[in-house]
Amino acid sequence: MKVGERLKSPVCGAEVVVVRIDGTVTGPLLCGGEPMSADAAPAAGAATGQGLLIGKRYEGGGVEVLCVRPGTGPLAIGDAVLAEKQARPLPSSD
Repeated sequence: MKVGERLKSPVCGAEVVVVRIDGTVTGPLLCGGEPMSADAAPAAGAATGQGLLIGKRYEGGGVEVLCVRPGTGPLAIGDAVLAEKQARPLPSSD
């Protein structure tokens, strides 16, 4: 896994782009418990849902990804489940 790589889920229609990786990341990015890869194709009758939202960033376990195609998820690295990244508040302009 490297920055800029587009990964697809084999269990749902989810697709993500890797935005940031820390040096401590070990293991593959998982979606629904299965490893994501660049050439994965969802199985016939793959689940679709609102677990992962398009345009949202997810972070955890030393990795940050951008969702470019929605899916059911969840995303994880080992035991660390990725959570939706919250927007930083803008500074006050008094």
